[in-house]
Amino acid sequence: MNFEIAHLGLVDEELIAPEIAALELAALDHPGVDLDSYFDILSEIAEELAETGAAAVTAPEQALALAEVIGASYDFDGDREAYDDRQNVDMIRVIDRRRGLPISLSILYVGLARRIGWPADALNTPGHVLVRIGQDTAPLLIDPFNGGTIVNADRLATLLSHALGTDVSPSAEHLSPMSNRAMLVRLLINEATRAEAASDPDRALTLFERMTVVAPENSQAWWERARLELIGNDPAAARASLSALLEITRDPDMRAHISAMLDSLARPSA
Repeated sequence: MNFEIAHLGLVDEELIAPEIAALELAALDHPGVDLDSYFDILSEIAEELAETGAAAVTAPEQALALAEVIGASYDFDGDREAYDDRQNVDMIRVIDRRRGLPISLSILYVGLARRIGWPADALNTPGHVLVRIGQDTAPLLIDPFNGGTIVNADRLATLLSHALGTDVSPSAEHLSPMSNRAMLVRLLINEATRAEAASDPDRALTLFERMTVVAPENSQAWWERARLELIGNDPAAARASLSALLEITRDPDMRAHISAMLDSLARPSA
């Protein structure tokens, strides 16, 4: 199941192209799919973006070009009618349908912007991923879920209040850029959370297994994988996941907790 994406957990962070990696993850659920046609679509969009934004130097100019090409010309937008549909985090279906969630569309925007040399990062914004365009000295936030529109301070405060409460003010913590692997993990977590809420722990486990392949240093992914393996009555698999977690965890309290769980799983049941 995981061999097609094993390289994502082995290569250096900067060598991961998030839009390509997201397609490779989606291909696991589409046996026999030919990804070449999807790679061609991405190349086509990037070419149009390079042409449209040939003179774009500032962040507002680049944001306008991204919205014009990805949002308007290719009609990528947020799926408001079926927000929780798993197709919205499946990059193959996102490209087919031109609809997605904030994280999947942000991966698309970031990947395409970087292809033509524009600085772009997906931000770990609670509840609604945004994209930062431009250099650190004059960055601009855009919302791929809403056609790439610019996000001003008032809009950002509204988004954060919906996710965190009205008493929260925007801070650097809410606007930190995600690494390439973190983008993929957030994409997978979106579906895993929905799968478990829909009483499909097997699907959630599959997604956490993929997370541990893509991001083998991610403690949360190993923990959730072990939890779901126990729910699935597979203590041997859970022990293996907890042992892997123990290898990467440095916090003494957490290590003690994991060791206690391993000891408990090693004891025969009464």
